[in-house]
Amino acid sequence: EQRRIESGEGGRTIFTGEWKRTPEQRAVCAELERVAQEVGAQHITSVAIAWIMQKVPYVFPIVGGRKVEHLHQNIEALSIRLSDEQIKRLDGTVPFKKGFPYEDFGDGSEYSTVHKMLGHFDMWPSAQPIKPQRRS
Repeated sequence: EQRRIESGEGGRTIFTGEWKRTPEQRAVCAELERVAQEVGAQHITSVAIAWIMQKVPYVFPIVGGRKVEHLHQNIEALSIRLSDEQIKRLDGTVPFKKGFPYEDFGDGSEYSTVHKMLGHFDMWPSAQPIKPQRRS
């Protein structure tokens, strides 16, 4: 952000008209920087992508970029393995909404009222997010 201010580059203003980060966004960036140092990542965007991919199963971010450096950051995210403690710290920075279907039907740890009204369902173990394999 500071580099953009100094260079006059600015940022995208399509949705809000303001490109500078909010206090909540700054808090998330600070925690992403701490985690990036812990895992040896070069970019906080790589850690952010890894965080989203490792939070819940069946989440595959659609990423893009305008510069080659964005592509490198996206690729770096595939090799970052976050610990459960790091994910909890990132989650605790600001509220995170998992979205559909988790908010409507739950995470599978128990069935929603709608499911309970419709009949009996056997419980299955919750699917776990895919994490990168550690290389030896």
